[in-house]
Amino acid sequence: MKKIFLILAACLFIYSCNNEVEVITPVVDASGFLDQTYPLPENVKPIMEGVYEVTAGTDLLGDQVVVKWNRDRLSIFAGKNGGYIVLESGYLDSVLFFFGYWRYSTNTETGSATFYIPSDEGGSEILSGDSTFTTIKFIGSYGVGNELAAIPLVLKYKRPFSQKVKESNFEILAHRGGGRNSDYLGVSENSIEMINIAERFGTTGIEIDARLSRDGVPFIYHDGDINLRLTQKSLIWGNIEDFTWAQLRTLVTLRNGEKIPSLREALEFTLEETNIKTVWLDTKDVDVVPASIALLTEINERAVLMGRDLKIYLGIPADDVYDKFLEQPNYQDVPSLCELSIDQVREANSMIWAPRWTQGTQTSTVQQMQAEGRKVFTWTLDDENYIEQFINEGQFDGILTNYPTIVSYFHYIQD
Repeated sequence: MKKIFLILAACLFIYSCNNEVEVITPVVDASGFLDQTYPLPENVKPIMEGVYEVTAGTDLLGDQVVVKWNRDRLSIFAGKNGGYIVLESGYLDSVLFFFGYWRYSTNTETGSATFYIPSDEGGSEILSGDSTFTTIKFIGSYGVGNELAAIPLVLKYKRPFSQKVKESNFEILAHRGGGRNSDYLGVSENSIEMINIAERFGTTGIEIDARLSRDGVPFIYHDGDINLRLTQKSLIWGNIEDFTWAQLRTLVTLRNGEKIPSLREALEFTLEETNIKTVWLDTKDVDVVPASIALLTEINERAVLMGRDLKIYLGIPADDVYDKFLEQPNYQDVPSLCELSIDQVREANSMIWAPRWTQGTQTSTVQQMQAEGRKVFTWTLDDENYIEQFINEGQFDGILTNYPTIVSYFHYIQD
């Protein structure tokens, strides 16, 4: 009887790991209209940024939204269900066009979204570079699921970002490279593909998980084993660090079809192909510490030579990693992020202290660390109410989250 129960339990576990949630991929610009438009000049994009009133479509987004450019996409962040819209753009004559999709962070509801800015509602002024024009209106519509975008959606410029926001160096850090597999973003956590789309969610920094293969190659992957949560069915199973890099690269495929990236590939891609400013290397394996230090030192030096605003920090999440870190030559010169006590932060000379969010806002200790020239990030904060509280009442320099779109909304609407 016990044997039958164990077999049944195993079958249920395998079923649960493979029980896919159906997430609709909305059809965006099916006619290929944007291919006929001209790309928007980079210098005019910031003119559109700010807080907007939702005058039609409040059922979808709530009463107000944030409009923010993030690399090559226009992102719109809402207060309802962590809603967001990601849009591609172009213009013809003096009219701006946008095609994309909307999604709720807290569930899998999604659909298409389209907008245009007419010439007499800001189009002409935006394209002329007139940053004093403040009556911009996004006129558009949205659809639910696979429906065509037909429900009215209109955004009216309300105000620019506050001076506090403009002067802030606040970091919005996305967990596992931009999002988890359980959030069904269409790409796998800890993949190059995830890093590539992270900025669309308002992300300014990413956290990725560093491990070491049996033959000494650092790579990024969260769990300690090869499993169906993170990978497709494979010829190899078990402790992931028992395999060589060649085996992992050729025999393991991530959930959405990608290959496991080496740490070098992930950091070089971040350096060369994104505008991400901060990388938090979450050290999952004590043995990966020396290789991670060598690599982050190299990439940080390259960033300086490129004039690139990027800093990579070695994460110190536990005492065994801390002890290993202190064994390294010149460890006090290594950019590090310590999750432990403030005494250990000081001994390691960590540039960032990272307490768990459940310890509260800890304002006096946070200010003490900042007075010493350190930054303070808190992790991993996902609850909408606490995100709002920590932004409005806390003094943190950044928040690590699985929902960067929610953090973006509450950060950018600050007065």
